[in-house]
Amino acid sequence: MCGILFTNDPDIDRVLFLNALIEMNHRGPDSPGGYQFYNNHQLGHNRLKIIDIDDRSNQPFTSSNGKYDIIFNGEIYNFKELAKEYDLKLKTKSDTEVLLELYIKLGPSMLNKLNGMFSLLILNKETFELFIARDRLGIKPLYYTNYKGFMTVSSEIAPLISLYGFSKPDEIGIRQYLKLRAFFNGRTYLQKINMFPAGYYMLNNKFIRYWQLPKGRQKNPAEEELVELLKSSVQYRCISDVEVGSYLSGGVDSTLIAALARKIDSWTVGFSSMNEFDWGRLGAQYIGTNHREVLVNEEEFLQIAESIIKKRKEPLSVPNEILLYKMTLEVKTKNTVILSGEGADELFFGYDRIFNWARNNNWDLDSFDSHYSYGSHKDNEILEDVLAPFMDYGNPIDVVAAFFQIAHLHGLLRRLDNATMLCSVEARVPFVDHRLVERMAGVSYDYRVQNQISKYPLKTIFQKYLPKEIINRKKVGFPVPLSNIFSDKKPLMDQWLRFNLDTLGIKQ
Repeated sequence: MCGILFTNDPDIDRVLFLNALIEMNHRGPDSPGGYQFYNNHQLGHNRLKIIDIDDRSNQPFTSSNGKYDIIFNGEIYNFKELAKEYDLKLKTKSDTEVLLELYIKLGPSMLNKLNGMFSLLILNKETFELFIARDRLGIKPLYYTNYKGFMTVSSEIAPLISLYGFSKPDEIGIRQYLKLRAFFNGRTYLQKINMFPAGYYMLNNKFIRYWQLPKGRQKNPAEEELVELLKSSVQYRCISDVEVGSYLSGGVDSTLIAALARKIDSWTVGFSSMNEFDWGRLGAQYIGTNHREVLVNEEEFLQIAESIIKKRKEPLSVPNEILLYKMTLEVKTKNTVILSGEGADELFFGYDRIFNWARNNNWDLDSFDSHYSYGSHKDNEILEDVLAPFMDYGNPIDVVAAFFQIAHLHGLLRRLDNATMLCSVEARVPFVDHRLVERMAGVSYDYRVQNQISKYPLKTIFQKYLPKEIINRKKVGFPVPLSNIFSDKKPLMDQWLRFNLDTLGIKQ
């Protein structure tokens, strides 16, 4: 897990580049400031040591033939199997080296072999050809700019702002954020800075899609198949040379992940006035974890939020990002890797209200708005633009399912990465294993929701791993008492979103 920075802009000198790299030292404090320079091509890397903690695996990493360099952020969970399958001759025990040598053997098609989360850049030092890629679901972030015709990429926005001084807001991006608390279709809140699209690679300055969510109806998975998929996903995400823990809110998703992982440390967070501590304790006692509770003070909430926004130079998503951050600060005292339950609600229709609406009604944009949007103002143009990539998935339930499994989930993953990597902790998401996502795509509503019980397969097939009280518990969000934090009578989410933009000096 790391932070990567690259540019081929000849106007960016070494000092400016390294200072920008320092801005995200939190992503890789174990070996910060890794640097290589070739003919105006600068590669920078901050490393958080997770797999093969020896310095031999530091980056930028050079191929065995000396022709290629790689900078890589993420983890490849099946790297040992791939090394064996393709008889790779390795000098380290790292997934980084496997990635690079596999690219030399297979080219871009190697992406289809990977199980993991990644953003990566490979430079051919003889031809200066660039290969840039991001994982299928966009678990690991990657931002870029083509300013002045040169390519500059970064794991975070802040280094790009430092390098170029970008400050002009992107009108559409701001509207997306104020309506939906996230960014879509590659936009950010600033002009000239874009998100590298998930499921794509770039070669010879061309974006090429290598993965998309399957379309069409699929038969329901057999019980044994689902069990094997989820267990395999969790086991993969426990591969580490450092300590692994689990978030444990006391909901079905986090409790099941913690139970399957069998890790000794678990964590939950909340306010004195609003928390899930009792549920977390119940789950921890049932599983047998060493459980810790992290308390957040309402009085410090906005102060913490302001400091994070200014550090990262970008707006936060929903308010519970602050809770994730505070909890992860404590996680860091024991664990460098943390398991999280994102993806379960998207795959198994945990958002009862909107999925029930989509199941039982014809498509209507205003109804979607009322069931989903965060900002209270009307902006159908933004909704239509955001939903456009998913409208050909079929009927309303299929459209909403695809939107949640790609676009909505991407926002949650951004929140998770923001909060955890600022604390130098790697978050892993077993429910976002691409095998599981692909298998659940197009599976019937009636498989996922039965007897008005959402996430029915998780609650029945895996019931031995869960206390009955948690199985029967009604889903709740990640609570934040915004009414105690904001005194204005305006809609609370509108105030939160505006607070973020005001902190950045965005007045639009």
